[in-house]
Amino acid sequence: MRSMNQYAQYNNSKVLTASPAELTLMLYDGAIKFNNIAIMAIEKKDIEKAHNNIVKVERIIDEFRATLDSKYEVSQDFDRVYVYMLQRLLEANVKKDPEILEEVNTHLRSMRDTWKQVMEANKGKKQA
Repeated sequence: MRSMNQYAQYNNSKVLTASPAELTLMLYDGAIKFNNIAIMAIEKKDIEKAHNNIVKVERIIDEFRATLDSKYEVSQDFDRVYVYMLQRLLEANVKKDPEILEEVNTHLRSMRDTWKQVMEANKGKKQA
């Protein structure tokens, strides 16, 4: 029990000390994790667990949409992708279709990997 509490404290500390870019990366990782849990739940016929985790992914994507900075043209492209993923998540939740969730994961991983590349590129600029 004690080690779980220490793990929770570590994770809490990690979130509290993270930069906005790192928090975004954590959110992408969380969305992928919850999506994977939903896929496994569907395979195990645990409908409630699948639903709850799909909703968690939807909430993360809603947060991404809410924090888009519209002064950048690329934000419109991101918004379109987020809206598409939300539509697919809704469909996956209704149909309990793991293939749709795998498709969403493909988009989430691509966006997360792009975000990592941007973070790395910016890290290099700050040190120069």
